Amino acid sequence: MINLDLPTLIALIPAMLIGLAFHEFAHAWVADYLGDPTSRSQGRLTINPLAHLDIFGTIMILLYTFGWAKPVQINPYNFRGNPLQARMFVSLAGPAMNLIIAFLGMLIWGICEYFLQNSLWWPHLYFVLKSIVTLNIGLAIFNLVPIPPLDGFAVLGGLLPRNLAEKLWSLEPYGILILMVLLFTNILSRPLFAIMEIIFKFYQVVISWALALFMS
Repeated sequence: MINLDLPTLIALIPAMLIGLAFHEFAHAWVADYLGDPTSRSQGRLTINPLAHLDIFGTIMILLYTFGWAKPVQINPYNFRGNPLQARMFVSLAGPAMNLIIAFLGMLIWGICEYFLQNSLWWPHLYFVLKSIVTLNIGLAIFNLVPIPPLDGFAVLGGLLPRNLAEKLWSLEPYGILILMVLLFTNILSRPLFAIMEIIFKFYQVVISWALALFMS
């Protein structure tokens, strides 16, 4: 559980708004690109976070780092080609966007640290950038867990043969209950944080190398 002191909360809120808004926008954009206009008609093809926030999912982020936004609704019958694979691509788009934001956030973090480390603003900016990086990695990893309503469930459904995918989708009504049990018992925390740390350190190595190359 996050220690919600005021500095942490101030840093976490912009990171959360950016992460959730771009995550859901990516879902909506890919769905629209693949032929389903549902998200566009519902006003979800936007980076305005107010269009995407889910109250309970937001509270879970504030308390546990892991959470979700209001799911983008889709109509699989509108997709061009294989609807299961199209749904998989739509689901992958959100976590992929979070990983891109986290990478860009760490790049900005490295540049700012190089130029602004002696500035009075740097300690405050440091917490905001660190929150953007860690929260977006967390959103990506958490949403790839193959439990409905998370994105990993649809990704797994797109990878399985059709007969197995149909059996998998029959579990969808029970997903939120399973997810709540896993969250409140904290079973997911250790493996998810371990994966987050691996990605965080990988980004650090890549960006440190790139900045050393271009700023030397």
